[in-house]
Amino acid sequence: MLRIDPAQRDRLEEIRDNLQARITEAEREGWAGEAEGLKVSLDAANNKLAHADLTEARRAEHVHLGIPAYRDIAAATLTPEGPRDH
Repeated sequence: MLRIDPAQRDRLEEIRDNLQARITEAEREGWAGEAEGLKVSLDAANNKLAHADLTEARRAEHVHLGIPAYRDIAAATLTPEGPRDH
């Protein structure tokens, strides 16, 4: 299964809406086989949208790994006193 580009989410929603309209038309016209095939595509589109939402929610979570930044290390090793005599 391919991952969708988050920027293309609106396009996938348009496709889903179009599939729903085509299913309604197929059922109205009595095209049972066509309606069933479109329902499979609709399920796939809904699953991709749900997966995209889940992926976006995971990206929104921040995980602090506790790795110090260079500025933190440098600040801890420098002393304003200057060189010491031993």
